[in-house]
Amino acid sequence: MEEKDRENLVVYRGVKSFVMMNKYPYNTGHLMVAPYRHVRDLVDLTEEELLDLAKSVNLSIMILREALKPEGFNIGINMGRVAGAGIEDHIHVHVVPRWAGDTNFMPVLAQVKVMPELLQSTYDKLRGALSKALKERSPQ
Repeated sequence: MEEKDRENLVVYRGVKSFVMMNKYPYNTGHLMVAPYRHVRDLVDLTEEELLDLAKSVNLSIMILREALKPEGFNIGINMGRVAGAGIEDHIHVHVVPRWAGDTNFMPVLAQVKVMPELLQSTYDKLRGALSKALKERSPQ
């Protein structure tokens, strides 16, 4: 783990990609998975980068299931400004945990999402789940 990972909400660092929490989450536990190399489009990734990105998305799902027990997920990529990409020059995958009834009136009325948990509290849960997931994945 790098020195400022907690401060920067970086949950995991893979070989070619990393997982971080979204500072402005759609829901508790909203993660973003991105390659280290800045590219605008999925087709610009090498096979190795694409594989590592997919593995990091898979790991994200595992740790979210362990830490937060969601009932489902939204997983998606916004390529290009018109598609909703907030960071156009750095492709990333959104992994958003979902629960039954998790949409309330605040996003509709005020375009505000009330988060039931502090980001750092969620970060600690995810790091704990990551440690467990990595132990289970490593050969004994």
